[in-house]
Amino acid sequence: MANYIFKDRSQMLMVSVSLKEQLQEGTFEEALDYLIDHKIDTRAFDKRYHNDEVGRPAWDPKTMLKIVLFAYSRGIVSSRDMARACEENVTFMALTGDARPHFTVIAEFITTMEKPIIKIFRRILMICSEMDLIGGERMAIDGCKLSSNASKEWSGTKEQLRKKKEKLEAVIRDMVKRHRDKDKDDEGGGGEGGEPERIEKLERKVERISEFLESHEEKEGKRGRELQSNITDNESAKMQTSHGMVQGYNGVALVDEKHQVIVAAQAFGSGPEQELLAPMVEGAKGNLESIGKGKRAMEGVELLGDTGYHTEDNCKRMEDEKIDAYIPDVNYRQRDPRFKDAKDHKPPPAKERFTIKDFTHDAKTDRYICPAGKELRLEKRAGRIKNLEGRHYKASQKDCSVCPLRAQCLSSEKTKARYLFIVERRYDRNYSEAMIKKIDTATGRDIYSHRMGIVEPVFGNLRWAKGLDHFTLRGRVKVTIQWMLYAIVHNIGKIFRYGQDKLRAMREDKKTYVKVAHRKLSLGYG
Repeated sequence: MANYIFKDRSQMLMVSVSLKEQLQEGTFEEALDYLIDHKIDTRAFDKRYHNDEVGRPAWDPKTMLKIVLFAYSRGIVSSRDMARACEENVTFMALTGDARPHFTVIAEFITTMEKPIIKIFRRILMICSEMDLIGGERMAIDGCKLSSNASKEWSGTKEQLRKKKEKLEAVIRDMVKRHRDKDKDDEGGGGEGGEPERIEKLERKVERISEFLESHEEKEGKRGRELQSNITDNESAKMQTSHGMVQGYNGVALVDEKHQVIVAAQAFGSGPEQELLAPMVEGAKGNLESIGKGKRAMEGVELLGDTGYHTEDNCKRMEDEKIDAYIPDVNYRQRDPRFKDAKDHKPPPAKERFTIKDFTHDAKTDRYICPAGKELRLEKRAGRIKNLEGRHYKASQKDCSVCPLRAQCLSSEKTKARYLFIVERRYDRNYSEAMIKKIDTATGRDIYSHRMGIVEPVFGNLRWAKGLDHFTLRGRVKVTIQWMLYAIVHNIGKIFRYGQDKLRAMREDKKTYVKVAHRKLSLGYG
């Protein structure tokens, strides 16, 4: 008969644990602990507390920062999971001195650090600069579109939400009628057991939509068209990603080439990136100036961005600010001689597409008539594309969806309606064309080829190594806080990875200072 080791769990086990020794030298948590304790000023948090004379002591902001940043580095995003880790994980215990704040305290700490987060981010950035981790010669910008704590089910224009409300009300009326009919058939037997609960749930949805429609205005886009609102988080937006459509935010980062340090990070509730370049550049200028790089820190920097940032205004802004930008247009690859054979692998178009010449203008109604006889109405009187100014005309989606000439008219199957842009004015200087000529040179193509190697590994680190696959908060301010916290974790990782020798020297200097201070006190020198 087999003989097994007996396990007695009724016995008492005393484990001796030295929290200080758990933070081993040369680890990320040890670097995080040193930086937060000795290099981060958290006095900005003091203003929120008024308990110096009465009231319960608050958790030290340094302790809370250690919990949140170390949790994010380990892929722990939920405040409940952070609180649980403080009770179960010995590394969290060592970092915090066995502090065990409630998950609601952790959640509140994160969501209310709008102002302190900027100072903390800049302080970590300054340490990166002191360790010579920022080159300042070439940077790249890109966005990472992630879903947030909001559902696509609650998105739509005002009209779409009204129709959704009407459908739900019709369903409720039908359910109430069936419920009453069932009661009559059963002679007061109570009907279906779950019906009242389902009706009540639908009524709450109707009430939620009604309150939103009454309290919110329409979201207007750049071209004057109404954008979809979201009842759960109206600052988020529907965005197309490689994994499909998501309701969320675009986390944008501007990254330095030398060691891929993030110099600016913001979250935007906008999928298109044309309008995001200017605020990101301004944010980077402010951050670099705060760490001693001067007001002109971005002048002469080679700034690389993908085609989403290519607009006439952006190209002009980069030249005005003396930034050496490389931002290609959507046809960049088609002109690149390295991809001249790419078209050989694509099926030829079935027929030539209709051009403006195939559309007839009706001067009386100021409308265009398409080859199928349908109207394109004036959508915008003054619009601008590159150095051209003109009027925008648009066909009805209903007409285009059933049009037999659709394949000859629309650029792709996903396009919903045909647009026309009628040029009325041409500006002399075309910054977009100048950018295209700059990119199409051998030097321009070589410089731009570094973009992906600078910024994409950063998103790979945040999404896969750090586990940031979605934002857990609502509202742009709170989501930006979370995005910046992850950027801080990333930059601390760079300090840990490339600044070990300097970190060790900082710690040794601190130890020497403490020993000398203690020696003076023991000798009575105060």
